[in-house]
Amino acid sequence: MTKSIDKNMIGKTLYWLLLVVMLLPLKNIFGLDSEPISAPIALMVGLVFALCFGAPCQKFNKKLSKQLLQASVIGLGFGMNLMQSLRSGAEGMLFTIVSVVLVMIVGVWLGRRMHIEQKTSYLISSGTAICGGSAIAAVGGVLKANENQMAVSLGVVFILNAIALFIFPPIGRMLDMSDSQFGTWAAIAIHDTSSVVGAGQAYSATACEIATLVKCTRALWIIPLAFFTAYLYRNDSSVASGRTKVTVPWFIVLFVVAMVVNTYTPESLMPTLQPVYQGIAMLAKRMMTVMLFAIGAGLSLKVVRQVGIRPLVLAVILWVVIGVSSLLVVINTIE
Repeated sequence: MTKSIDKNMIGKTLYWLLLVVMLLPLKNIFGLDSEPISAPIALMVGLVFALCFGAPCQKFNKKLSKQLLQASVIGLGFGMNLMQSLRSGAEGMLFTIVSVVLVMIVGVWLGRRMHIEQKTSYLISSGTAICGGSAIAAVGGVLKANENQMAVSLGVVFILNAIALFIFPPIGRMLDMSDSQFGTWAAIAIHDTSSVVGAGQAYSATACEIATLVKCTRALWIIPLAFFTAYLYRNDSSVASGRTKVTVPWFIVLFVVAMVVNTYTPESLMPTLQPVYQGIAMLAKRMMTVMLFAIGAGLSLKVVRQVGIRPLVLAVILWVVIGVSSLLVVINTIE
């Protein structure tokens, strides 16, 4: 009992210490470099922490990662020009529409063939097609999915997000992809916005901007998918009963507002406000690092065990389908 308490206390103390470390440049701590800790390293530290100590601050950690994601995405908007970003990300918009529909159809069909519980396969397909945990949370609310269905779907996305952050940047460099190509590919093929931004950040600043824009545009598909889901399951008594609530991703709207503010601030005010905008964007990148640590710290062995082999196989197949198809399209259509 004492050992368990001691381990829990050590875990909590180390958790808070690591949160502070993630915010600071390494030079301030170890004298190694002036750059902040990179996204993949932050995620890896979180994963190692979770394997060693479990989840000593589980509720806080879950809430922190969600709020940091939203704040970081909004903050990144203050460092982006709306018109330049739209020109850079426009080429990926059409494939976004096609890929969302394709993944949903393939995912639901495969789920039936693999005898996976219907709502679970639908949630996994939604998370793969649009934006991971955010889509699962929104669609799960419409479906009135139970705790186990939500846990399995979120766990699958959680695992693949962690893998994506490590493998996508090396693949992009191996294929000599341009910033525009990599940013678009990452936004389409990686589930969660957090890992999309992290992978883009690990590749280049330009790739991060494009990836964020395309992913946020893709995330807006949560709204029509939620309404379509309510219609599709209208005869399901567990869904039809009670009031259906569709969650609107307001942080994405605020991300666009931030870009508009940065782009259309009067020139006379720019000398004063530009340093402020740059400071907000820089803080957002630091918060993104902390968020990726929090995501890693939430991926405990318990999460991995509860997923099960068939849902994980379904998620991997869908991921390969969207990853390979989007890669081929991006390489052949975007410079």
